[in-house]
Amino acid sequence: MLELLSMRMEVPEEANIIVGQSHFIKTVEDLYEAVVTTAPQAKFGLAFNESSGACLIRSEGNDPALRETAIRNAQAMAAGHVFVLIIQNAYPINILHAIRNVPEVCSIFCATANPVEVIVARSEQGRGVLGVIDGSSPLGVEGETEVTWRHDLLRRIGYKR
Repeated sequence: MLELLSMRMEVPEEANIIVGQSHFIKTVEDLYEAVVTTAPQAKFGLAFNESSGACLIRSEGNDPALRETAIRNAQAMAAGHVFVLIIQNAYPINILHAIRNVPEVCSIFCATANPVEVIVARSEQGRGVLGVIDGSSPLGVEGETEVTWRHDLLRRIGYKR
């Protein structure tokens, strides 16, 4: 029997969450290094669900509250080989390339500040992430005003010239 579950992730104010899948206990140290070397100003907490051996939630980070939030999210999912990274003072766009280049990382399910629900399947063997619901459904199609707003925003925050 397969059961589907929806787990709402806890994302603190002014924070982003990255949820991904990896395959090795070394993930915790390598993701820590990826964040601190790419965005040294970032505050973050990281949790990784080990899926063999002791099957522990491994954690790192430089902010105790964000670390605890990442652990709570990982516990709620209870899916093997999944990591949760909660970051402040940096954006996912600043660190995603470095995270993707960590050899153990298999995939990234989401990187967002939006409300997130993780869709988890539960079987007799355990749990696995099927995907995420990131934010809300579209309400329409952008027009010229919204295109101008988008272009202006990207230039104002320094992502386009």
